[in-house]
Amino acid sequence: MKNEQEKVILVGCQLQTEDDDRFQYSMDELISLTETANGKVVVSLTQKRDRVHSATYIGKGKVEELVQLEEELEPDLIIFNDELSPSQIRNLSAQLDARVIDRTQLILDIFAQRAQTKEGKLQVELAQLEYLLPRLVGQGASLSRLGGGIGTRGPGETKLESDRRHIRRKIDDIKQQLKTVVEHRNRYRERRKRNQALQIAIVGYTNAGKSTLFNRMTEAGIYEENQLFATLDPTTRRLALPSGFQALITDTVGFIQDLPTTLVASFRSTLEEVQEADLILHVVDSSNPDYYNHEQTVHDLLRELDVSGIPMLTVYNKKDLQLSDFVPHTNRSMNVSAFVKEDVNELLETIERYVREEMKYYELHVSPSEGKLLASLKRDTIVEKMTFNEETDLYECAGYAPQHHPIHVEKNSENE
Repeated sequence: MKNEQEKVILVGCQLQTEDDDRFQYSMDELISLTETANGKVVVSLTQKRDRVHSATYIGKGKVEELVQLEEELEPDLIIFNDELSPSQIRNLSAQLDARVIDRTQLILDIFAQRAQTKEGKLQVELAQLEYLLPRLVGQGASLSRLGGGIGTRGPGETKLESDRRHIRRKIDDIKQQLKTVVEHRNRYRERRKRNQALQIAIVGYTNAGKSTLFNRMTEAGIYEENQLFATLDPTTRRLALPSGFQALITDTVGFIQDLPTTLVASFRSTLEEVQEADLILHVVDSSNPDYYNHEQTVHDLLRELDVSGIPMLTVYNKKDLQLSDFVPHTNRSMNVSAFVKEDVNELLETIERYVREEMKYYELHVSPSEGKLLASLKRDTIVEKMTFNEETDLYECAGYAPQHHPIHVEKNSENE
């Protein structure tokens, strides 16, 4: 049956430099990733070492223990909590009957399940092929077993037994297709900029509740689930703030510790939405014991993307389940529960306050005949005053507009 869960043994190696809690969270996350990929963990095997074994990742004694466990439990799959080198996969596969994959392949597999758009599918396929290319040598036996199951899904699976030249050709072809998609995305982005649309990007660790918040704020109805990487393709929607001002908000792919470098590179165009934002909402799951490390992971990846100088509001989500010893790590933050309407409304008011800080004040007298301009002010600026003066027969308007709004541009050119 297609939906039948695969039996999985997890293997982790804790280095002396890594504290127990951090290692345990990492193993727990691997369990969640495995469950997201429809696997059932039957046992976890761990070892403490000074450094990973160059040939087999874990020591010789642990490999023997793993062989015995495999005979006893008959798993379909063995997943290692790290990225294995080509030779490590080769050496382990020679001693084990079950398929051997690593954390990177598992994440790639989940991405393959989640990708909906053409761009998402192409990016996953590119990452899978680039990951597999150096691992093709000597993998004849194990590759011939890639008939399906965790770590083998995705658009590229039927091509995996082809030779390196074929795969390189396929990689070039996908890069070319992606270039076209990225150019289209850039044109779309430029158009949004020309239309003076203010852009907000939601970022955060996977499963922090970004999509749930996004849906509650915009009523967009995108997929939300208590799963890792429930959202893969970025979604942009209009967001009406309390004053009536309209912004654009984008929900992005979730970040994760040790996100495979091939994926960061592949999804760079998707994450570029963040670079174009006027405000970043960083959503953090305040009920997760490892929330501080999750925050740091997101900050590190944003640094990698060269995102600095963009105002950020940290939204500590799931406040109803918040840890008793929870401490916010920034002043520019608020506690919310995405399922409480009052919290969402308060968040929208806070966003409006932050957005206004980045805008310029204006005062304007508008004739009633300029209906188009009045409608534009209500939609594209934060109006604080719009009263009709019967003596002058004009609307007296005041409020805040983005720096690049035509109101300011025209004023500047008049002053020059």
